Amino acid sequence: MFSALGRIFRTPDLRRKILFTLAIMMLFRLGSVTPAPYVNYNNVRACLVDSSDASGLYQMINLFSGGALLQLSVFALGIMPYITASIIIQLLRVVIPHFETLHKEGQAGQSKLTQYTRYLTIGLAILQSTTLLVTARSGLLFGFSGSAACENLVSPEWWAMVIQIITLTAGTGLVMWFGEMITERGVGNGMSLLIFTSIAAGFPSALWAIQQSQGWELFLFIIGVGLLVILAVVFVEQSQRRIPVQYAKRVVGRRTYGGSSTYIPIKVNMAGVIPVIFASSILFLPMLVTQFNQPAPGEEPKEWVVWIQNNLMQGDQPLYMIVFFLLVIAFAFFYVNITFNPEEVADNMKKYGGFIPGIRAGRPTADYLAYVITRITSAGSLYLGIIALLPLIALSLFGANQNFPFGGASILIIVGVGLETVKQIDAQLQQRHYEGLLKK
Repeated sequence: MFSALGRIFRTPDLRRKILFTLAIMMLFRLGSVTPAPYVNYNNVRACLVDSSDASGLYQMINLFSGGALLQLSVFALGIMPYITASIIIQLLRVVIPHFETLHKEGQAGQSKLTQYTRYLTIGLAILQSTTLLVTARSGLLFGFSGSAACENLVSPEWWAMVIQIITLTAGTGLVMWFGEMITERGVGNGMSLLIFTSIAAGFPSALWAIQQSQGWELFLFIIGVGLLVILAVVFVEQSQRRIPVQYAKRVVGRRTYGGSSTYIPIKVNMAGVIPVIFASSILFLPMLVTQFNQPAPGEEPKEWVVWIQNNLMQGDQPLYMIVFFLLVIAFAFFYVNITFNPEEVADNMKKYGGFIPGIRAGRPTADYLAYVITRITSAGSLYLGIIALLPLIALSLFGANQNFPFGGASILIIVGVGLETVKQIDAQLQQRHYEGLLKK
C-alpha cells in the first residue's frame, strides 16, 4: 500500500493531477465558510447553536453544501442547483424527443446537453438564492426558534438583496466550473468529488457531537456500526449481475468481425442516491405547506396542520419512516426504468449480431432483460430504503438533536465516490507501472 502511494507521488503527471484536485477542494471549502456580503455572521452562528431545527426545509441542500447553506456563505447553494439541473435534463429526455436525439448523437449531442444543463443551473441558482434570502429575511430559515437574532440575518435593503443574489449565483457558477476543471485536469469526477468534500467535512463535527452528548461508550458503538455499514455498502455497490453476451462472426471483405464474448453488467443499486434525494424532496412539501399556514397570534392551529406536524415533519415518527421507505423504493424503480431501456439494449445487440445464450434476439431478449432488471431492482431498492432509514432510526434512538452520519445519502455518496476515485487512480498507475493501487 505504501509503495503504491510512493509510486503515485513519483509519477509527475499523476502527482500533478492529485495536487490540482486537492487544491480545488481546498478552495471549495474556503468559499463554503466565507460569508456572503451583508450577512450578519454573528447572528447566523448564534442561530446555528440555539436552533434545534437547524436543517429544517433545507436539510438535503445543507448536506450537499457541507453546512454552507445555513451559514449563508458564498457557496451556500453548493452543487445542488447543478444536480437538480442534471436530473431535470435527464428526465426531459423521456418527454422531449429532441433531447433524446441529442443523447444518441454521441459527443456533439452530449456537449449540447451539457450546455443546456449549465443554463438551467444558473436559472435554478437565481431561483434558489432568492428563496433562501427571502426565507432568511422572514426568520424561517432555522425554523420557528423564536430568537430575535434569527430574524436579523441579512440586510433588509433591496439593493443588498440584489448583491447577495448575484453573489450566490456567481458562487454556484464557480462551483460548477471547479467541478468541470477537476474532471478535465484532475482525478475523478469533479462534481462527485465536490459533493464528497462537502459531506466528509461534516463527519468530524457530527461524530464529536455524539461523543459530547452521549459519552464514549455510545460513540465507540456508533463507530463500530458505521464500519459495518460501510463494509455492507461497499459490498452491495460492487455487486453486479453479469448477463453473458455472445457476438456472432461476420465477414466484411477480407476481415472477420465479432466472435467475441462479453457481458452486460447490471448493478444491484443502479439508481444510486437519486431515489433518496427524490423521496426527501417530496417529504419536504408538507413541511413547506405548514410553514405558510401558521396561525395568527391568539388563534388555534388547523387540525390538518397539526396532523402533518406530528406525523410528517418529524423523522422519528413511524408514519414518516414508512412513507419515506416506500417513496425510496418507488423512485428506485422509476429511475431505473428511465435510465435503462431493455428494448433499446436488445435492438443494439441485434444490430451488431449479439445475443444472450439461450435467448432469441429481439423481443425475447428485451423481455428477459426487463425480468432481470425487475428482480435486481427489487433487492437494490430494499437495500437503498434500509440505508436511507438508518439516520431516522438513529434519530429515534439517540434523540432529536443527533446527526447520525453513517447512513442515507451521505454514506452512499462517500463510499461510491471513494471507490470510483480509487479505481481511476489504480487505472492510471497500471498504465505507467503495470501494478496498480489495488491488489487483486
